[in-house]
Amino acid sequence: MPKAPAAAAPVEPANYEAALEELEQLIERIESGQMPLEQMLAGYQRGATLLAFCRARLDAVQDQIKILDEGKLQAWTQE
Repeated sequence: MPKAPAAAAPVEPANYEAALEELEQLIERIESGQMPLEQMLAGYQRGATLLAFCRARLDAVQDQIKILDEGKLQAWTQE
């Protein structure tokens, strides 16, 4: 019996902005209520992946800021 083709691995976003844009579009499609149940589940899973990607990027930036501030977390003020 032939095997079903393997599902392609989800593509990692190019950057934070691309991930956020895809996540926002995905949320709009899910909230519209027009997606079939299986697509909604796949969309939810993709959304969780995108959210984790965004959080990881934000955490990395926060760590870099801490290093630049010599380990002293300071309040950011816009000048």
